[in-house]
Amino acid sequence: MNRAQAIARVGGWFAVGGSFLWLAAASAAMAEEGAAVGAWQSLFDGRTLAGWKVTDFGGEGEVSVVDGQIIMRMGQPLTGITIKDGNNLPTDQYEISVQAMKRKGDDFFCGLTFPVRDSHATFVVGGWAGTVVGLSSIDGLDASENETTQYEKLDHNRWYTIRVRVADGKIGCWLDDKQMVDVELKGRRISTRIEVDPSKPLGICCYNVEAGLKEIKLRRLPPSSEAGK
Repeated sequence: MNRAQAIARVGGWFAVGGSFLWLAAASAAMAEEGAAVGAWQSLFDGRTLAGWKVTDFGGEGEVSVVDGQIIMRMGQPLTGITIKDGNNLPTDQYEISVQAMKRKGDDFFCGLTFPVRDSHATFVVGGWAGTVVGLSSIDGLDASENETTQYEKLDHNRWYTIRVRVADGKIGCWLDDKQMVDVELKGRRISTRIEVDPSKPLGICCYNVEAGLKEIKLRRLPPSSEAGK
């Protein structure tokens, strides 16, 4: 394997004949190059849905790639994408970031489901008629009824940067530069609503909305002394 190939593998993707394939050996390659920690890995090549599948919600709308963005058409009620191979996803000490846009409709345009140690959670942006931002679920309470519930005016046709961090015994979530969620994991029960379970282990969906996505990326963070707490 030459250096160019190794670098491609560090990002989690390997260029073969112009297409991109998720490699089961990506984590080993990243360790080989010493870039497993701190370097952002792109999870969307900007041209195809390689590495992703349309989430089987039942009633989902069309998903396509147009002009460098993933367009998720309005579903009945959910449309989304889920990573095909989640075997090498981190479950702690990592961040994931995505840019999302609400194109049509007035409900959540980004429900980002992600691993949290031995469970999963969903960061909801724009739910419950378009303004609720929060984390589902904490101790059985969803984003509209727990301590993370916040209300934001979210514009159509505007890109928002959505970032989630699972690290140092906490879940943190940001909308652009504003931190919306800061939850200690110790003693809390983290879960997803049953409707978005098909998004596990890593997926992004929208509800009665047409949405756009781009710049999906992930990075691993250094180990923490909080591990296991």
